[in-house]
Amino acid sequence: MCLGIPGKVVEVYDLDGARMGKVDFDGIVKEICLSFVPEAEVGDYTIVHVGFGITKVDEESAHETLALMKEMGVLEAELDASVALAEEEAIAKGDDRA
Repeated sequence: MCLGIPGKVVEVYDLDGARMGKVDFDGIVKEICLSFVPEAEVGDYTIVHVGFGITKVDEESAHETLALMKEMGVLEAELDASVALAEEEAIAKGDDRA
């Protein structure tokens, strides 16, 4: 599975010419490329897909989505690279139970 996940921008910086940031996903902080959302600032929420912020989202929508993802049990799996990689490998091998 590969979902867009809302997270709160907690830091913004430049890394070799790319606009980057630290984004907090309900306690899990990841480094994210923010080049596609140049308007995003510290305190804003963005939808993140495969390591890229792709759009801004309001705080209420972000919290609702995070709560639903936690309830469904997909939040941790989406944010844990080893789990995501195992799912992708299982799919590639034809195991559609992932």
